[in-house]
Amino acid sequence: MISLGSSSLMLMGEQLDPAQAPIPVNLPQAKEIIDLLSVLENKTKGNLTPDEQTVLRDMLYALRMKYVTLASPK
Repeated sequence: MISLGSSSLMLMGEQLDPAQAPIPVNLPQAKEIIDLLSVLENKTKGNLTPDEQTVLRDMLYALRMKYVTLASPK
């Protein structure tokens, strides 16, 4: 789940490792990953530890807010 979240961030322009070349922004692909994480959240309800649930919930919130900010018309 963490790697999917990181991938989504990179597709929204975040450069997680300054030593690597930046990845071009691809909002549709970032949204697909966010949607996939949302499906995982729904399918794993009751099967995750409280800490895992918190990480997934907080990660999804942060990704959704960043996506909305970037996708909103300026």
